[in-house]
Amino acid sequence: MTVRFVATRLVTLVVTVLVSSLAIYGAMFLTPGDPAMLLVGGSRDPDPAVLAEIHREYHLDDPFIQGYWHWMSGCLQGDFGKSLVYRDTVANLIGARAGDTVALVGYAAVLVLVAGTVIGTVAALRGGRTEALATTLTAGAMAVPTFVMSVLLIWLFAVQLPWFPVYGSGEGLTGTLTHLTLPALALAMTWIGYVAQVTRTAVRAEMRGEHVETARSRGVPERTVIRRHVLHNASGPVFAVSGVGIAGLIATAAVAEQAFGTGGLGSLMIEAASKQDMAVVQAVSLIFVVVFVVINTCVDLVSAALDPRAARKES
Repeated sequence: MTVRFVATRLVTLVVTVLVSSLAIYGAMFLTPGDPAMLLVGGSRDPDPAVLAEIHREYHLDDPFIQGYWHWMSGCLQGDFGKSLVYRDTVANLIGARAGDTVALVGYAAVLVLVAGTVIGTVAALRGGRTEALATTLTAGAMAVPTFVMSVLLIWLFAVQLPWFPVYGSGEGLTGTLTHLTLPALALAMTWIGYVAQVTRTAVRAEMRGEHVETARSRGVPERTVIRRHVLHNASGPVFAVSGVGIAGLIATAAVAEQAFGTGGLGSLMIEAASKQDMAVVQAVSLIFVVVFVVINTCVDLVSAALDPRAARKES
């Protein structure tokens, strides 16, 4: 992995965040309606002086560039502004909800990594009916949207088999795991199928490699061949797609949070958007973008470390 490769990835990260933040602020800037009306109770004839004071306090009348600079410079200092609806700082709202989203995405990420790689590896090594069954099931999982999977899991494991709760995020380790199992499964299922498919393909490709045949011809034990030559060489693409999948979980977390009422950042953003609470929507959207881009950048760097040939090609 060259210095040029690392520098290119870091520059791409910064540019992507800046462009995305401009797009987020621009979308909110062009949103029709006056958010200040929320603070005066939607009155048809609000006091102009009151509206003017609200606009001044929340910088609603600032020109685009000035407003963007004020917002972005505040975000860099941890000041995301004030919520029009919740009458609290956006930072406090995010702090109160972030833990639920981190727990949900973390749980789903573990499921993606463990289940996806195990299913794909077993399918590739055993082949035959096992591979055919795994391919069919994972392809089906990839085809089902998160909201549909949420409904199916609720119907099966909360209605027909009342094993898991379907609302809230729980308290304590046991309560959290119990409450987040179904939403984590709903969130992870599509990416489990995707990671399993890529893992199966990567392991299959390595098993047909000349280096594997050479190792076998030299009498190297099969377990050693599988561990050192097959799984090690297949780890690059598997890690890359797993990283993309974990980043993708962030983008779809709001769907699972709404379906199961876990109350994370995704559901906060949806609630704020429905009430035109621009400061909250902007801040949560920016956080999601930054986390998504950072994860993808880290995946690129680790993948390049695992397979230096890819980094040299791009350099």
